[in-house]
Amino acid sequence: MPDALAMSPGRRLRTAWEARTIPIPGVFNALVGRMAERLGYAALYLSGGALSAASGVPDVGLLTLTEFVDQARTITQATSLPLLCDADTGFGEALNVERTVRLFENAGVAGIHLEDQQLPKRCGHLSGKQLVEPEVMAAKVRAAVAAKRDRDFVIIARTDARGVHGFEDAVRRARLYLDAGADAIFPEALESAEEFAAFAKIVKAPLLANMTEFGRGPNLDLETLAALGYRMVLYPLTALRVALRAAQATLADILEKGHQRDCLPHMLTRAELYELLGYSAYEARDRAYFG
Repeated sequence: MPDALAMSPGRRLRTAWEARTIPIPGVFNALVGRMAERLGYAALYLSGGALSAASGVPDVGLLTLTEFVDQARTITQATSLPLLCDADTGFGEALNVERTVRLFENAGVAGIHLEDQQLPKRCGHLSGKQLVEPEVMAAKVRAAVAAKRDRDFVIIARTDARGVHGFEDAVRRARLYLDAGADAIFPEALESAEEFAAFAKIVKAPLLANMTEFGRGPNLDLETLAALGYRMVLYPLTALRVALRAAQATLADILEKGHQRDCLPHMLTRAELYELLGYSAYEARDRAYFG
């Protein structure tokens, strides 16, 4: 068995989901990614919705490819876990997708998912979405597969067809995208446990389930999804939503009381934060450089 760190990021992601169904938390910055690694997760996810929200804009395709890639790079430099990235609609047509794949791969990312929406795209659990023709999306998948330099770099095809044209169209599109070379399928916004089960029974491929909160579908647990046949389970905004609620409560508390003393039990201490950052190792190297 080769050393895990000697494998490419894409191979590490594939090895993880082949061994067991893996939970993949959305991490909205590099330090949260490092936390997830310390806790024992096998992979990480960079959500376009989280990245957009942290930038103060809605998830409607406003951020650019380089903004996504820059944030991805900060995460891959801070953790050894394979990072799966949201690549929206590929940031253009098939030729744009080539560049999208190469930039993400150069940033140390393990794989991306592409979706079959038209611009302006929408959150997968909102109404008002429009889809490209399935042949257009298949062309993007073929371009993505052709562009990757590491054969193990993961291309996941997401279809938003369930909320637009219905379940059968989602299945039809998934099969077409697999024929175009997709490594896995991400059926967005399935609406019941029965639909998750039916999709997995029909579409024979590695499948990704999105367990976002407040959406159209049920919040199924990891064990249930594993039994149905899903290999990856995303929690794209969970940590961000909890962190934002905590930040809101903290800011309100300071404004009301004029101090933060009641918040101290809920904080990482200075020592805990510095340990997570590896502060002492930086100090040791700095001293060593001066002899």
